[in-house]
Amino acid sequence: MSHLLILAASDAGPVAEIAKTFGANVPALIANAISFLLVALILKKWAIGPIQKTLEDRRATIAQGLADASRAREDLAVAHRKSQELLVETGVQTGRIIEESRAAAARVTEIETQKAIAAAADIIAKARHSNDAELARLKAELRQEFGRLVVEASIKVTGKILTLDDQKRLAEETQRQIAA
Repeated sequence: MSHLLILAASDAGPVAEIAKTFGANVPALIANAISFLLVALILKKWAIGPIQKTLEDRRATIAQGLADASRAREDLAVAHRKSQELLVETGVQTGRIIEESRAAAARVTEIETQKAIAAAADIIAKARHSNDAELARLKAELRQEFGRLVVEASIKVTGKILTLDDQKRLAEETQRQIAA
């Protein structure tokens, strides 16, 4: 510091003149510079340092949040794509199930139709058999009744009483003629 004073006090040059012109007090200037450096170091350590650390932490948190948001967007896109694929697959399966159901319904309908046709044919066959039996019975009754009426008419026309053999022969002859 004494060297600076000597330099400042001597007429050594333009620095001394400038200092003299502006009224610079070198020792006060040096003291102010040291005070400024001390205040700057203290502020850096206890004020600016923590603020910078907080800002860096916030930047890191924001960067992490952006990365998480980006990952979430990607995950959402993947989930959306998978859901679309699942919807398509479900649609295909639904279509296949509907087609299988229609085919099964057609098979069941065909089977039930065949059963109904068979049951109807069975009913028709039974009805024909029953009708044929009834017709045969009615024809037999009609022949007997016709034979009896012929015998009765013969008795009334001839006025004679026919024997059992005559009645039988007359009934058989009538039945033969009816059958022909």
